[in-house]
Amino acid sequence: MDPTASGDQPFGIYLHVPFCASRCDYCAFATWTDRDGLMAAYARACVAELRRASTDEGLPAASSVYVGGGTPSRLPAELLAQILEAVTMTGDAEVTVECNPEDATTSRFARWRRAGVNRVSFGVQSMVPHVLESLGRRHGTTQAARAVELAGEAGFASVNVDLILGAVAETDVDVTATLDAVLALEPRPGHVSAYALTVEPGTALARDPARHPDDDVTAGRYARVDAALSAAGYRWYEVSNWAVPGHECRHNALYWAQGDYRGIGCAAHSHRGRRRWWNIHTPERYIEAVRAGRSTTAADEVLTDEQSTFEGLALALRTSVGVPASVVPDDPDLDGLLEQIDDRAVLTVRGRLLANEVTVRLRTRAPTRP
Repeated sequence: MDPTASGDQPFGIYLHVPFCASRCDYCAFATWTDRDGLMAAYARACVAELRRASTDEGLPAASSVYVGGGTPSRLPAELLAQILEAVTMTGDAEVTVECNPEDATTSRFARWRRAGVNRVSFGVQSMVPHVLESLGRRHGTTQAARAVELAGEAGFASVNVDLILGAVAETDVDVTATLDAVLALEPRPGHVSAYALTVEPGTALARDPARHPDDDVTAGRYARVDAALSAAGYRWYEVSNWAVPGHECRHNALYWAQGDYRGIGCAAHSHRGRRRWWNIHTPERYIEAVRAGRSTTAADEVLTDEQSTFEGLALALRTSVGVPASVVPDDPDLDGLLEQIDDRAVLTVRGRLLANEVTVRLRTRAPTRP
């Protein structure tokens, strides 16, 4: 890592860690519970891909790095640090690592900090034991609280807590209990994400219709979360994300602004200009491709002007920045879903719940950019 590197335009690195101790019932990500023996080889492959991409593609210094998965905290801290230390970053880069609460230790966090990590995101999901059990999570509420405490002691600049809404085992009382517990954490997280439980094909959740979430119930819980976090000083800045001012996730903002980023590791996605591509899906095939000096790209696509404009509008609409008011049609179905702030149209709380329906009504032929 070069601490003096800098770049004029934001640029991100996404690092995918595909290892997990167990698969949560709702998970459809590219993760494996039986590939831990590949960890050292995988880390070497990621470093090699980084170095090759830097040379062949002329990668700018990264203003943000995000390590996701899978379970990044499943990877030994030294291996993760070796990968991060191969990334050229700007001096003020935001470096985020996702962590399961049960993996939080003083020694792990100390090694991450030495490698430049300054933001940690905990997959808490709920602070109620029976809800965690219904989601197939392995940690308990005490572990979650201790993990946040250790993160504070380690000196991370920002701590994020991820929540999931809509489990059938969850009640409105449970949601309130979770919010109360999260806001009572020490230190209080600067950022909270709350995602609606989604039924993905092929998951254990998909195979059990009795556990499928109810959209109306989930919507009510989203409104409850928004009200509680807003009252506590958090500001929503994307449909599923709230932050104390100054603790917004820079890397995710890069995605929402259609910025450029390079994905490293199996199944990782990249975007530069209007080209998108994604890597080989499985870790063993990815490792072999890197060893053989072959391309790790599985497929790619190049967006047309119209596709790029529409996607830009769809992404911007999900944020508190909103879209130009000129691209919103005069449609009575949109009443109450948008509010105009200066020359921008921004989703209301009800509009956030129906963001996809609002998106399809935007004037996609407008020449303006988001």
